Amino acid sequence: MPVPTPLPAPDALSRARLLVAPSLDSGLVRELERIAGRGAEPLTDVPPPGDEPLLCVGETLPDALRTSRLLWFHSVNAGTDPLLSAGPWPAPALLTRTVGRMGERIAQYVLGWVLAEAQSVAEFTAQHARAHWERLPTELVAGQTALIYGTGRIGAAVGRLLGACGVRTVGVARTTRFGPPPGTARAVPGFDRVIGAAEDTEPLGEARWVISTLPLTGATEGFFGAARFGAVRGPTFVNVGRGATVDLGALEAALRDGRVRRAVLDVLPTEPAAPGDPVWQLPHTVITSHSSGITADEDVLVDFTACWDAVAAGSRPGLTVDVGRGY
Repeated sequence: MPVPTPLPAPDALSRARLLVAPSLDSGLVRELERIAGRGAEPLTDVPPPGDEPLLCVGETLPDALRTSRLLWFHSVNAGTDPLLSAGPWPAPALLTRTVGRMGERIAQYVLGWVLAEAQSVAEFTAQHARAHWERLPTELVAGQTALIYGTGRIGAAVGRLLGACGVRTVGVARTTRFGPPPGTARAVPGFDRVIGAAEDTEPLGEARWVISTLPLTGATEGFFGAARFGAVRGPTFVNVGRGATVDLGALEAALRDGRVRRAVLDVLPTEPAAPGDPVWQLPHTVITSHSSGITADEDVLVDFTACWDAVAAGSRPGLTVDVGRGY
């Protein structure tokens, strides 16, 4: 079992210099200064002079700051894979992240596409452009199944919103976090049932929507490949997690032979996609430029405050990232 990262000692935290990314809004920086009780300095690739510990808030961590001086890094993003893949994480630095209301935003995004498909919005829009009148069938979502990969804050928010529309929600977890082993029926907020990833073959064949909220880790890279796309029977695939969790070649093959009905991709392995990138030619696919859960300043402020209060009280923040697992 991995050893939990120790919490910053009160003395070290009181001496830490606050470094913030230059991209942060000045109003947000003032609030961070108020919470931390000290002035902020720019987070650059040049360490500040002295030997004081460093408390950083930003998107990326320069190599020059991956030292024993790093006490705590708070990511303004929910996904921390770019931070962890850029180089060895300096132990025992604490890493926390921002989620805020991202779960709600992403859940609304998923629900919007689910309902738009059920109501033939794209087809009616195309008819309108041709001034063509034709009645088209619509579809009830209630009673149909959504298979949601990832049972954390974001996946649970998606499940709750779809469940409110009568969709049967099945969560897929990679690790046991809610009591009984994966595969057993159990009450988990947002899901009618939670299964383990090794048990998803039959549910994949029953799902009307397959939705991924997975983070990118060594275990999830290429997770949706030929085997999983070979087990489906015509669902719509929605990815709001990380692009590299999907083998785009396997997805394209499934789209072309009808095993996957449609795809909605908010994330791609390489972003941004250039105009000539073949991904734009995927059939029956819409790409939405990583916009389903844009982080607001309010999210950063609320989550940093919660983490600060927890650390000050000697408690581990709920938004702590397990750097060994990557989320």
